[in-house]
Amino acid sequence: MFRLKAGPRFEYRAKEKQRVKDSPLLAEKFRQLKSLTLDLAYYDATRATKHAQIKYVPNLNTAKAVFLVDCPNHECIGGDFELTGEIAGAIAKHRASASGELICQGWLSKTTINTVPCHNVLHYKLSFDYQSNNGQ
Repeated sequence: MFRLKAGPRFEYRAKEKQRVKDSPLLAEKFRQLKSLTLDLAYYDATRATKHAQIKYVPNLNTAKAVFLVDCPNHECIGGDFELTGEIAGAIAKHRASASGELICQGWLSKTTINTVPCHNVLHYKLSFDYQSNNGQ
């Protein structure tokens, strides 16, 4: 049986997974939201190399309101990207879209904690569709 090792990365991820699990569903927190689409592109710290690009359409009835995206650096400690505030802020303003970038605030690896930051970059574009005022 495969078992994860304890350590800073494991402990950080376990805490974050619990925070997501404890959050309400997107459909419960944002009742006016009809759909959400996320276009995400991962870049290295220099922004010269694109690691990946994905399009994600979460199911609002199962997706959680705390919205975390993993850093593409599999050795990153304490990083990742949180879009919770960007999503909530755009919905509060009833925006059709929002875009920007986030920089991973974690450490490059367990051997570089407190010395070498990860700084991978996530470019995001969020698209929102809302329920009409009469609920249809």
